[in-house]
Amino acid sequence: MAHAVKDVDPGQAKELIDAGWRVVDVRTDPEWAEGHIVGSHHVPMDQVVEEIGGHADHPLLVVCASGGRSYRVTQYLVSQGLEAANLDGGLHAWEAAGLPLER
Repeated sequence: MAHAVKDVDPGQAKELIDAGWRVVDVRTDPEWAEGHIVGSHHVPMDQVVEEIGGHADHPLLVVCASGGRSYRVTQYLVSQGLEAANLDGGLHAWEAAGLPLER
């Protein structure tokens, strides 16, 4: 059975962050260095299985550049019983909505 992924737009993502959700950025090291959501945690996609346990005590908002990788990671997290949502459109959508990045 496929696990439903909750996609959120940048405005909804900001509300989740303000409500205490932890942001997990699954992009590569060079992408992360170019800018990321303030307060986000960097867990590259290829390290999620090993590293996500340290973040599982919070609901997770998963982000990448455009939403594809984060969708797959969110699907995995939900299948593991975690509360998680995907930032639809990724950081491209976040920036397009005028929301800040930390560089």
